[in-house]
Amino acid sequence: MVNNLDWTAPLSAIDFLREIGKHYRVGTMIRKDAVAARLNSEAGISYTEFSYQILQGLDYLELHRQYGCMLQTGGSDQWGNLTSGTDLIHRVEGVSVHAIGTPLITNSDGTKFGKSEGNAIWLDAAMCSPYRMYQFWLNTDDADVISRLKVFTFLPKAEIEELGQLVAAEPFRREAQKRLAREVTAFVHGPEAAASVLAASEALFGQGDLTALDAATLRSALEELPHTRVSEPTTVVQALVATGLTASLSEARRAVAQGGVSVDGQRVDDENAVIAGALPGGVSVLRRGKKTLAGVFVSSS
Repeated sequence: MVNNLDWTAPLSAIDFLREIGKHYRVGTMIRKDAVAARLNSEAGISYTEFSYQILQGLDYLELHRQYGCMLQTGGSDQWGNLTSGTDLIHRVEGVSVHAIGTPLITNSDGTKFGKSEGNAIWLDAAMCSPYRMYQFWLNTDDADVISRLKVFTFLPKAEIEELGQLVAAEPFRREAQKRLAREVTAFVHGPEAAASVLAASEALFGQGDLTALDAATLRSALEELPHTRVSEPTTVVQALVATGLTASLSEARRAVAQGGVSVDGQRVDDENAVIAGALPGGVSVLRRGKKTLAGVFVSSS
C-alpha cells in the first residue's frame, strides 16, 4: 500500500498546472459522463470535483513510474477518471497502459451499494465487528440476496439456485440470508468468528444459551442494540426506560406486571428486580416482548 501524498504533497500549484495540467483539454474533461451529468444538474459541479480526474490521472502516472503499474481497476462510475490516467501516461511516457471498469453493485431498487451511499461495511474488525457484519448480511432483502450470494461467496451455482427456490417458496425462513451472512463473515473474519456470532445471534433471539457466549462476542453484539451503561446494578424498570424499551417508569411497570419482560432469558415479575450484569463481560440482555432487545453494561469503574 502506498500513500499518494508522497507525490502530491511536494507538488506546488504552479508545478501541478505546468507539469500535469497542460496535458488536459477542458473540452475532453467536460465530455466525461460523470462531469457532463453534474454540469447539467441543478447542483452543478465544483472545481474540486471537476479537477479530481487530473489528480487520479497523476496517481496512475506515478504508480506507473515508480512501481511499473500497468493496470488500474475501478467501478464503472469511475471510468472517466480511469481513462484520464491512461491518456496522461500515453502522452507523457508514450506507453500504453490499461484500465478495467467493473459493474457497480446495486440494490434491487437501483441504488448504489457502497460507502458514498452510507450502506457499506468495513473489513477491519475495529471499525465493524464480526457480529455487526453478520447482521448486515442477514438483513439483506429477499430481492437482493441471490445476487449477493453470486457476487460475495464461492458457493456452487447449484446451491445458490436451491437457496433461490427457498427464498421464493419460504422467504420467512431466511435461509439464503443466513447462508450469505455466515459465508461472508467466515471469509472476512474466519470460521471461528462466524460460529461465535451465529451463536450470539441465535442466543439473543431465544434459540441458544446466553451464558455459553464469550464476553467479547456478547459485548460487541449488545453494542449494536439499544443499550445503557451503568456503574452499579440497576432495577429492571430503570433499565427499560434507560434503553428506550419503554417511554416511562409507569409503562415499564405495566410491561413487567403483564409478564412481557425478561432478563438474561428469564422472565421477570418483580419491578424492583436488580440487573447486575450476570452474563460474561458484565452485561445483561433485556427483552420486552418476543423480539425487542436491549443491552445493559454494568461496570464498577
